[in-house]
Amino acid sequence: MKVLVVNSGSSSLKAQLMETDTGAVLAKAYCQRIGLDKSFMEYKTNEKVVIDFDMPNHKVAFKLFLDTLTSKDKGVIKNLSEIKAIGHRIVNLGEKYNKSIVITKKIFEDMQKYVHFAPLHNPAAMSGIQACMELMPKVKNVGVMDTAFHSTMPEQAYMYALPYEFYTKNKIRRYGAHGTSHRYIAMKCRELFGDLTGKRIISCHIGSGSSICAIKDGKSIDTSMGYTPLAGVVMGTRSGDIDPAILKDIMQIKNIDIDQAINLLNKESGLLGVTGKYSDLRDIDNNLDNPRVKLAFDMMVHSIKKYIGAYAAIMNGVDYIIFTAGVGENDELVREAVCKDMEYLGIDFDYKLNKSAPRGTIQEFTKKKSKVKVYRIPTDEEYMIALDTANLVNNN
Repeated sequence: MKVLVVNSGSSSLKAQLMETDTGAVLAKAYCQRIGLDKSFMEYKTNEKVVIDFDMPNHKVAFKLFLDTLTSKDKGVIKNLSEIKAIGHRIVNLGEKYNKSIVITKKIFEDMQKYVHFAPLHNPAAMSGIQACMELMPKVKNVGVMDTAFHSTMPEQAYMYALPYEFYTKNKIRRYGAHGTSHRYIAMKCRELFGDLTGKRIISCHIGSGSSICAIKDGKSIDTSMGYTPLAGVVMGTRSGDIDPAILKDIMQIKNIDIDQAINLLNKESGLLGVTGKYSDLRDIDNNLDNPRVKLAFDMMVHSIKKYIGAYAAIMNGVDYIIFTAGVGENDELVREAVCKDMEYLGIDFDYKLNKSAPRGTIQEFTKKKSKVKVYRIPTDEEYMIALDTANLVNNN
């Protein structure tokens, strides 16, 4: 089945056409600067081309992708009727939507009530879904929830120590994110290591946004992101965990309201806030001789190590530590720094192999006698979204 996978950002749209029977990616698109000047689409089949195009909104961006998919010179399908379903990544819509679902018009309207659970991500996702429903009204849309994998967390992990009615009446709790990625890692671990019963895995999804997940018996039992994707480790522009009382001082110092303060924590903090300049780990790695850049790097590593230690504690040990996502897969400096001085945990890290191993492959980075095995496993959230979409459409 040919399935479109769509991941909408505030000013971007990533989409790819997949054949779920084979896992083949037929075409990819990355529409950037939507609603801004100089917007363009990177489009890739066997080769990559850049198409400059004015995209004032997501609907125009999605139509450009569809037109390119069926064009004579760049297309990979004859007509849009070959596309049987569209899958959308949705970060968090609360407890009511904690699994993948076929999106009807009625459900889409109801989803608007829960956009506040991921205010930076959900409005863009809703725009993407609306664009798809308008341009391809006969094709089913499926929402794949990033929180679904974390629905197995026990109460003591997902509850906050607040007055209980905040949970019962307002559903304020830990939801986590990157669940689709962590679920893919669990699936690959099952393929690599066999039955996961009794096995303890710490999945480190490290990118511009990062989260750590404790996986026991193949299920998520805790994760670092919280009510929103702001919590957890130090990220590219997000602060990660802070004392919430700091918000009052930030508002007074900057003379801003609560929404502006939250925006500061989401978009002006993390690596960017500490360095004053860089949010991308490639820039961080190239400027480690700068004390503030080195400090930011060390803070991020410190926060990741803390979560690994915490999750080893709640699982009574760990068998596998997995690095995934853009930074986790490609940044050997981060992997080395995280695994350094972790011998107490049973990690015998192979520093030479970590530096020399080719990118893009599943790779172990520990020596034979290491009690804890450290791996890189490239994630594939789009594949998981496509699989969920195909399964739901086939069964409805």
